[in-house]
Amino acid sequence: MSELIHQFISIQAQRKPEATALKHKDLEFSYAELEQQVVNAAQGLRGLGLQTGDRVATYLPKLPEMVFTVFGASAAGGVFVPINPLLKPAQVAYILQNCNVRILVTSSQRLTQLAEVLLECPELAVCAVVEDDIPELAHCRQQLQSWRELTDQTESAVPTGAGSVRRIDADMAAILYTSGSTGSPKGVVLSHRNLVIGAKSVASYLHNTPEDCILAVLPFSFDAGLSQLTTAFHSGASVVLMDYLLPRDVIRAVVKYGITGLGAVPPLWNQLADLEWPRAAARSMRYITNTGGAMPTTTTSKLRAALPGTLVYLMYGLTEAFRSTYLPPEQVAIRPESMGKAIPNAEVQVVRSDGTECEPGEPGELVHRGSLVAMGYWNDPETTAQRFKPAPGQPAELPLTEIAVWSGDEVKKDAEGYLYFVSRMDEMIKSSGYRVSATEVEEVLYASGLVKAVAALGLP
Repeated sequence: MSELIHQFISIQAQRKPEATALKHKDLEFSYAELEQQVVNAAQGLRGLGLQTGDRVATYLPKLPEMVFTVFGASAAGGVFVPINPLLKPAQVAYILQNCNVRILVTSSQRLTQLAEVLLECPELAVCAVVEDDIPELAHCRQQLQSWRELTDQTESAVPTGAGSVRRIDADMAAILYTSGSTGSPKGVVLSHRNLVIGAKSVASYLHNTPEDCILAVLPFSFDAGLSQLTTAFHSGASVVLMDYLLPRDVIRAVVKYGITGLGAVPPLWNQLADLEWPRAAARSMRYITNTGGAMPTTTTSKLRAALPGTLVYLMYGLTEAFRSTYLPPEQVAIRPESMGKAIPNAEVQVVRSDGTECEPGEPGELVHRGSLVAMGYWNDPETTAQRFKPAPGQPAELPLTEIAVWSGDEVKKDAEGYLYFVSRMDEMIKSSGYRVSATEVEEVLYASGLVKAVAALGLP
């Protein structure tokens, strides 16, 4: 039977309905309560005319209503589009137009900021705000509704996995927009299978259990941020929603909620590594992970010293394939610069431009194949064809070619098969006839201890 991403919640609600699923400040939702909120959101979205496959966007900070909408859209047969809350109105309008969003869930303040650009979104039918007070917008084409009105349904005992909407795991579930190194953002289309298998794969090597409490500091518009939710709900763990102002706020939250797992990007880890970690934080923290770039080895060393009992998982991924590799904690001291090997349910190859396998130590392009490979870029066949190409090394006799994602990242492997990031293939700096990796320059500067943050780039 096909498993859909929102069914993680209904499965846990049947197993342990009273177990805590979601926390935000002083609010707390059990799995049974979370399931009911998702059901209410799904019914409300269908009541607004949502059809199977329609896009539902969220433009919110980390609020419970955002979680309800994401999984409610899935349960209603829709496709959820989490928009980075840091984007400006023109950027938001581009996404709303690009994937023909039908329903937008946001806040009153953000809706007011969007008022002018919403005139350019004729296919957007409804804007719902999480507050009770709906702002008055002049010349607004969209139907405006409060969250209370959206979800004011007779409470139903129908679980999220047993609706009348028929979907299979090969269907679209989400569109995540990447910033892109150049040009406009690209919408990466993910299926239910991508998300379900991705959650199971990550949870398997992180050894997530119902006892885990994960602090969600990454935005849900980011694949690793969304993974914080999906891995937790698959495992029956709890998630704490947080938008931090200062790095020290993150450490305070770890102590307050007894956090066991935390994922962050290297710039935040660079700041956290220089702060004092209370004994209570060190006691509760079972693991930490990185995403969004290679972790400086000096930062890893500081964190291991500050959190001696905490497992460090160094990870690499790309939105087009969710997660790709991880380095087991026992290897961090041995090869701290490595990004590890392929995660479960994935194969990662290092190949030359002609698709042949590179030798150990020989740089090549990282190619990811398997069930985590996304469905392509929304409404962009040209760019899709550049990045999603036939998997190398497949038998010529296969009538249907397997498609892999060619990452655009230059990596190399050692004799034992462990991978090392070299650079983006389009961001190498050519100097005096040599190709120089900006990442390597940054590593040297971080190791000096003289800088807090650094970005290396090539100039004429």
